[in-house]
Amino acid sequence: MSRKINAVVAGAGRVGFEAVKRLRGYGHDVTVVEPDQQRCDAVADEYVATVICGDASDPDVLEQAGIENADVVGALTGDSGVNLAVCVLAREFDEEIRTVARIDANSQERYGEFVDEVVFPERAGGRAATNEMLAGGVETLEDVTGDLDITMVRVEEGAPAANRALSDVRFPAGTLVISNDDGQRIAGPDTTLEPGRRYIVAVEPGVADEVVNLLRG
Repeated sequence: MSRKINAVVAGAGRVGFEAVKRLRGYGHDVTVVEPDQQRCDAVADEYVATVICGDASDPDVLEQAGIENADVVGALTGDSGVNLAVCVLAREFDEEIRTVARIDANSQERYGEFVDEVVFPERAGGRAATNEMLAGGVETLEDVTGDLDITMVRVEEGAPAANRALSDVRFPAGTLVISNDDGQRIAGPDTTLEPGRRYIVAVEPGVADEVVNLLRG
């Protein structure tokens, strides 16, 4: 997605909290819904999202979270049934909203009929969930370990770095443009960042937002 999105995330456990932080790091607006007060406090302390302490499967709570104005909902609790309910309810508010649910792998086909994308408990880290919620605008390579993110980012027309050579773009420290998406050559100082093309970029924690703004506006 080339524009800033409004995302609602249900669940602030390991997967949900990581997804929230990553979405915020990419510059998106996030509201998280979580029934556990301690988890709500933990998210609030990070200043990464608007926090609604409540049950996301309750229509009133989902409405309070601003679901009518959301572009995507990520139902990332540890309960597949709750996640399905959240996605179905979200569609009642807005049939165009993108729905992503964390589910039990055994239920993949059944749940796939009701949601746009599914992520699985055994591989449903925040990276995977974030990738599905962004729907391909910024694709996180899920198998990278540690805090370093390697992403494939599509350059948008009008972005600050569009149509400029790497040597002319002031990327923040902790950024490395590796290659373009054809995989045929390593990016160099004379590599021009062409709108519509995707480039593999490695970023250290804390600079993802700035890098995405340079490449996508």
